[in-house]
Amino acid sequence: MGEKTIKALVEGGKASAGPPIGPALAPMKLNIGEVVAKINEATKAFAGIKVPVSIIVDTSTKEYRLEVGAPATSEMIKKEMGIEKGAGNREAPAGDIALEKIVSIAKKKQGGNFGKSLKDIVKEVIGTCESMGVTVNGIKPKEITAEINEGKHDSIIK
Repeated sequence: MGEKTIKALVEGGKASAGPPIGPALAPMKLNIGEVVAKINEATKAFAGIKVPVSIIVDTSTKEYRLEVGAPATSEMIKKEMGIEKGAGNREAPAGDIALEKIVSIAKKKQGGNFGKSLKDIVKEVIGTCESMGVTVNGIKPKEITAEINEGKHDSIIK
């Protein structure tokens, strides 16, 4: 009696019965196809991005539950922009991302950030843009954060 947790990093919507999930679940006599289908349903919003997933199995009843973590913010930004990596130096930006896309990323991350407002999460995502050397709406992340604090973009962040 007890619980066993299997942790895996899967591509959103593309988990399979192969490693690492299948071999870990096989000894527990679970319906691997059913578990994989539920993981894919739960992660489909993160297509193309690696997502941390935990499968918590009650070893006596064979019941299980899934916990889906949020992918790294930097991975979500790179996916939205279609880039491989951020800028190595801050002089030449890695690219520019629209504030609307930042809001979209923040909404996907909101599920795991209990008690934080969408505006706070948007500012966290913009902070990641800063460290990646990515501009937002053509301006430096710190400048757009100041504008958000002034309420200038409230119509977009809702």
